[in-house]
Amino acid sequence: MSYIGRFAPTPSGPLHFGSLVAAVASYLDARANQGLWLVRIEDLDPPRTAPGSIDAILSCLDIFGLHWDGEPMLQSQRQPAYNEALEQLRQQGRIYACSCSRAQFQADPLYSCHCLTHPPPTIDVALRTVMPQQSITVDDVIIGPQTQHLANEVGDFVVQRKDQLFSYQLAVVVDDSEQNISHIIRGSDLYHQTPRQVWLQACLGYKQPIYGHLPIITNNHGQKLSKQNLAAPLDMSQAPALLSEALERLGQATPCSFRQAPVEEQLAWAVEQWDINSVPKQMQDPIAFV
Repeated sequence: MSYIGRFAPTPSGPLHFGSLVAAVASYLDARANQGLWLVRIEDLDPPRTAPGSIDAILSCLDIFGLHWDGEPMLQSQRQPAYNEALEQLRQQGRIYACSCSRAQFQADPLYSCHCLTHPPPTIDVALRTVMPQQSITVDDVIIGPQTQHLANEVGDFVVQRKDQLFSYQLAVVVDDSEQNISHIIRGSDLYHQTPRQVWLQACLGYKQPIYGHLPIITNNHGQKLSKQNLAAPLDMSQAPALLSEALERLGQATPCSFRQAPVEEQLAWAVEQWDINSVPKQMQDPIAFV
């Protein structure tokens, strides 16, 4: 199987150090396996797309020497493909209209949705999946296997929101199939979402990629680095030092002399030395510079 990997940032702001670690890992795994490395911009939610952020993300990747193959895919241009997948699920009887809100589910752990058996009016509804009484096991090349019971542990999840925007879960599997993604190296915050994506892949007749989930980079408060937690943007003037730090976080310790080496030189060395088995299963220490 030909190797095709990808990096798929959300353009809600500039990349931070956690983003860099994920990008570097997916890039190195692709290049070490003589594969392609694609970039997908996950701009599904227009209100969350910060002005100028897409160009800033691509410029940042370029400065760090992370050069992608082909043209970046924009999810905002993929609506017909998502509609087609949704129609396929509808014809299979795997989705239903739901008028329940997220707040209802979050407020009461025992909340029971009756929309499947008592369909609401067709206006102002989301579309949810019908989760089967089935367990799915996904092998992960970094963290190891996980098994989830779809109905009991995942439950019916949204594939199209009330505002008609498509969910991440649906879009990501459709796009991974369209781009023939064979390997997905991403943050472990998505580890527990993988079985539902594997289930969708099976429903839609897609091939299942190989998954590897990276340990999450946290700040001094133990929070995942994210734009919501005000993670500092990457300082482009410190690209060599930040790249070296990212490699060390991934268990790919670089020679001391490399910390100020050009990013291209560091990446060339890292591709030759890359060992996904050396990636730690979790980060022990938060980063100190955010």
